[in-house]
Amino acid sequence: MTGARSGGQVLADQLVAQGSELAFCVPGESYLPLLDGLYAHRNRLHVVTCRHETAAANAADAYGKLTGQPGVCMVTRGPGATQAAVGVHTARQDSTPLILLVGQVASGHRGRESFQEIDCEAVFGSMAKGVFELDRVERIPEVVASAFSLALGGRQGPVVISLPEDVLSAAAVVDDAPPAIARQPTADATQLAGLRALLEDAQRPLVMVGGGPWNGPSCARLAEWAGACGLPVAASFRRQDLVDNELGCYVGDIGLGVNPALAQRVRDCDLLIAVGPRLTEIETQGYTLPVPPAAPQTLVHVHPDPRELGRVYQPTLGILAGVQSFAAALLTDVRVDGGRWASWARAGREDYERWSALPEAGETLDLGGAIGVLGRELPEDTIYCNGAGNYTVWVHRFTRYRRWGTQLAPQSGAMGYGIPAALAAQLLNPGRAVVAFAGDGCFQMCGQELATMVAERLPILVIVANNRMLGTIRMHQERRFPGRVMATDLVNPDFAGLARAYGAFGERVEQVGELAGALRRARASGGPALIELMTDPDALSEARRSTFAHPGPALIDVATNPDEISLPPKVKPGQAWGFAIAKLTETLESRSH
Repeated sequence: MTGARSGGQVLADQLVAQGSELAFCVPGESYLPLLDGLYAHRNRLHVVTCRHETAAANAADAYGKLTGQPGVCMVTRGPGATQAAVGVHTARQDSTPLILLVGQVASGHRGRESFQEIDCEAVFGSMAKGVFELDRVERIPEVVASAFSLALGGRQGPVVISLPEDVLSAAAVVDDAPPAIARQPTADATQLAGLRALLEDAQRPLVMVGGGPWNGPSCARLAEWAGACGLPVAASFRRQDLVDNELGCYVGDIGLGVNPALAQRVRDCDLLIAVGPRLTEIETQGYTLPVPPAAPQTLVHVHPDPRELGRVYQPTLGILAGVQSFAAALLTDVRVDGGRWASWARAGREDYERWSALPEAGETLDLGGAIGVLGRELPEDTIYCNGAGNYTVWVHRFTRYRRWGTQLAPQSGAMGYGIPAALAAQLLNPGRAVVAFAGDGCFQMCGQELATMVAERLPILVIVANNRMLGTIRMHQERRFPGRVMATDLVNPDFAGLARAYGAFGERVEQVGELAGALRRARASGGPALIELMTDPDALSEARRSTFAHPGPALIDVATNPDEISLPPKVKPGQAWGFAIAKLTETLESRSH
């Protein structure tokens, strides 16, 4: 039993007791006692001051992805809380453990719409796994332990704790709670035997991995099992680092801009084993691959949350299990001879290698070529972070992720995620290279965190693809309303000059051949660095292909004959999208007759 402590001190002690190493915040007067309590732990729990609450929450989400433990974000009430909601939404959609601590008005003022008062249950109830409000100092250890346990259990996710000022300032004698334990269900022997039986009857199986929480050992076990059984493995949306992309079993990712050959492989497989993903709109290509509720092929769905099994798709075999325990059981309990599907698996790998082969350098700066330079110049354990935008189609297609924990990207599709994610990645991995990709629109969502990189002396490399437009929205706009472009052109700053103004290295690159030198200079600077890539606004995709979208959010990269969509040399900026879409529509209509 310790002496009397303020609520802020008790709360700070609980964060340390739960094993938190980093906390990301924008400080506010509503939770000053908590900040004061953390002062005593400043050598154990590093508090990182971000410049915007969205960035703080996104950085906490990245911490949760990399460690498997809840990331901690601290914000003030009202505008602070609502601006952090972006990161809470991402943590929900990405199944990431996160604790959001929100300052709150005094308990006696609740319900009066006091200054910056917010009803956290009403705001976060649909996004968070749980929303708590502290009512007494004595219950702080209980509530914090419950919040961590909830964030870690089953399908992981965000939990919000509201912190009334008077509770943080009051004092009491109270014991600390023990650390929460992550509890994940384990597959039983009957389910594993059922999976083995389905594999023994299959001719064209396909494994799709995603979800979480994964770690290095569980990813290695799954890859070993797939290799031993000769099984082709595809990654779900933005989970490409779950399998070494150089392994022969890896056949690509099922996400935005999916390889048409891989999409067809999903249609043609007779057994689809989904280990971890929720089977969302993206990896099912708008719930068409397959169409719910009953897939045409045999479907095995492995997931740690019983509410997910059968919620959208009715699986032939639903296995309630955490991915780590499931991966550990595969080699001993579900090992089969994959000789009969060897050619099927080999063809899948060949499709991936053709699809991910780097394009030949063109006259303008091509993102595929730029990613090729990064792959040659940077270590294979580099952590790549990105937000949302058309630039990510190149990143995901041409980057070869070699190990778990090297891809940080929001399944929620949140712009601005990459830069704050890089903060967490570099703080957790000070000896590794960390790259944050961003488009010119994406960068300006959280670009102010360059200041945080400088303050923390983090040698993060930021790559800004500047095409002077909001490319994804322009793409949708030109498809649905050709010739009526509006609200998607951007007037940008000199991004390299902006980086230098913050005290970071900054350089602009206009040709792929200039990138290697700029990259070496950036890394030699020893601190944060930004390289601005001046990309062609009319380069719709790599190698004169075009990336388009159907009315839903899932992109379709249609590999047509380049001559069929070649753009006339005098097509003006803003017209290329409409011209290419018209040509593609003409091509598809001719092929449908």
